[in-house]
Amino acid sequence: MFSCDEISDGLWRDSEYLAGLAERFPACVSDGIPQKRRLSDLVFSDDDARKKLNEYAHPRIMEILFSRMKEFPIAFAEVPLLFEGGYETQFDAVIALIRSRESRIRSVAERLTPAEAAQRIAVQIDQSRIADARCLRVENNGSLEDLARAAEEILHRLGLA
Repeated sequence: MFSCDEISDGLWRDSEYLAGLAERFPACVSDGIPQKRRLSDLVFSDDDARKKLNEYAHPRIMEILFSRMKEFPIAFAEVPLLFEGGYETQFDAVIALIRSRESRIRSVAERLTPAEAAQRIAVQIDQSRIADARCLRVENNGSLEDLARAAEEILHRLGLA
């Protein structure tokens, strides 16, 4: 299992990546150190800044992801902004976990205020638009046991279990 979030976290320790980030977002750098919270606040309140960050970060993240995945005959990857970035066509299959707005807000309530969570969810793709023929949708509003059963069913449908 690969995580684009983990890859992104790793890039925050890459001096070349950080230099490019500082060049693009100088107001989000303090004493030469990029400030994640300041950058996050900016990109979730400014469409142009979010686009600029995505155009900078996502190709690098995806390059690392595909480099790591190529060593395995079967791999799963967690890819935020998969559809927004147009990356869904680069995978053999896509499993989309679909959650209600309220459930998504609750899941991030530990680290964000409800207003911050709502602001971030507002810029995500409308889940009703996720209808790619190769995309398997899984409703994720129930218990962990419900999710485990749904995951097992998906693995069977893909011929992997």
